[in-house]
Amino acid sequence: MSQFTEPIPNDGPRTVTVNGAPRDLTPDTTIRHLVRERSETDRGFAVAVNGLVVPAACWDETIRQLDAAQIDILTAVQGG
Repeated sequence: MSQFTEPIPNDGPRTVTVNGAPRDLTPDTTIRHLVRERSETDRGFAVAVNGLVVPAACWDETIRQLDAAQIDILTAVQGG
C-alpha cells in the first residue's frame, strides 16, 4: 500500500492527466510503465503525483493505489 493514499477499487479504466494531457489508464498501470514509455531506462526521471514526488521505490505501485489525478514525469537536464 502506498504512503500517499489508501487504495481504491480497481474497476476499469481511469482517466488521469499525464504531463498535462488526459490519458485513460488500465487498473494495473504503474508509474514505471509510464516512465518506460518514454525511455528504455528509469534513470534520469522524477515523478510527481498530485504534486507529491514519488520515490522510485514506489514506481511499481499502480496508479490506483496512488489515487492519481495528475501525474508529472520530468527528465533531468544538465546546464547552469
